[in-house]
Amino acid sequence: MKVTQSFSKNDLKRLYDEYFESIRGFIYYKCGDIDLADDLVQETFIKVWNKRDDIQRDTVKSFLYTIANNLLMNHFNHQKVVREHQKMGDTSMLTSSSASPQFIMEEAEFEKKLNAVIASLPPDCREVFLMNRIEKLKYAEIAERLNLSVKAIEKRMSKTLALLKESLGMKL
Repeated sequence: MKVTQSFSKNDLKRLYDEYFESIRGFIYYKCGDIDLADDLVQETFIKVWNKRDDIQRDTVKSFLYTIANNLLMNHFNHQKVVREHQKMGDTSMLTSSSASPQFIMEEAEFEKKLNAVIASLPPDCREVFLMNRIEKLKYAEIAERLNLSVKAIEKRMSKTLALLKESLGMKL
């Protein structure tokens, strides 16, 4: 059994000073929202403090990045649930009007398949696709957020659309 030594306030401050910017950049690269990145970095260090008795010093860096990534994934999952609830409100109006049960069922199946395909996209493609289609950002805005060229964003989006068409069995 390996004995761990608890982290002190000074140890946490040292970790914070050493890793804050790199973890913030890591989260920002994945979400494109600097305020969210700041919030999640703060939450990461709060979790580290709360688990300070269980952390091994030689794995603390990977532990920090794992916590930050998990917090971001939890945020994305929460946003997905919020969007689904919003859509339910929208489809209930559609359902009550003129859509046939067959259409509603096919639409739900397609949406489920589409969400699975989007979730399976490579992270860089999914990130650009969601920023463009969900957040309604233009390629130039995405390029600025990700510190990439507009051409790189166009290439990622082109690759993403090709993957979506292929996965969903759509013809060009």
